[in-house]
Amino acid sequence: MVQIFAPSSIGTRTLVLAHRGASRVERENTVLAFQRAGDMGADGVELDVRTTADGKLVVHHDPFLADGRVICEVLAADLLRHIPSLNEALDACAGMWVNVEIKNDANEPDFDPLDHIAQQVCSELVARGENERFLISSFRRETIDKVREEAPSLRTAWLVRAVLPDDYADTAKSLAEAGHVAIHPWVGLLSAEMVDAFHSAQLQVNTWTCDDPQRMAELAEWGVDAICTNTPDVALEVLRRLSRR
Repeated sequence: MVQIFAPSSIGTRTLVLAHRGASRVERENTVLAFQRAGDMGADGVELDVRTTADGKLVVHHDPFLADGRVICEVLAADLLRHIPSLNEALDACAGMWVNVEIKNDANEPDFDPLDHIAQQVCSELVARGENERFLISSFRRETIDKVREEAPSLRTAWLVRAVLPDDYADTAKSLAEAGHVAIHPWVGLLSAEMVDAFHSAQLQVNTWTCDDPQRMAELAEWGVDAICTNTPDVALEVLRRLSRR
């Protein structure tokens, strides 16, 4: 059974989110990495979505391929074989929830100021008929706002590097009022106070990216809702040890 979040579960259990799949042991953002995360027992998978020249949604972190080509200028059929379509990736994540990160950075060549990519992602996800499995995130606030507009039944989260303590309350209020369910801060600048502030607004806190066992244990003690990690097997063992205390 897929472990998913509900308002009543905020801060009560820490889940393991495999960053680009089990990316320490398999090539990231590939079918093999997603399947390996499932074999390890990860609760969920984080993956990155971009569009090709012919408007297909594919899973890849960087806007450029290893050979220098720009994904948005390449036909899907001409991509390297290990790069899956979004639907192929989601199929490989069977039994897990999926954090779909929409890549839409103004400083990258595939920037989409009108957020057509958000519309495409919504269309593909809703067509699968399993909205409860998905959590859509982006560093671009307008992109997740567009997802809310297009498909209010999909859960959304804002990716951030950090939020200043003086801005906790206003940011949490803004996200909650817009219908978003979570914030995704960078682990290096995350504090227990931030976790508490966003939990008070009934928002989940899912942090990226932590591979250090001691830090994982600390995050779990703070009540972080999910730890995004390249080593889901390590995180699962840390959480098992904590549960036996």
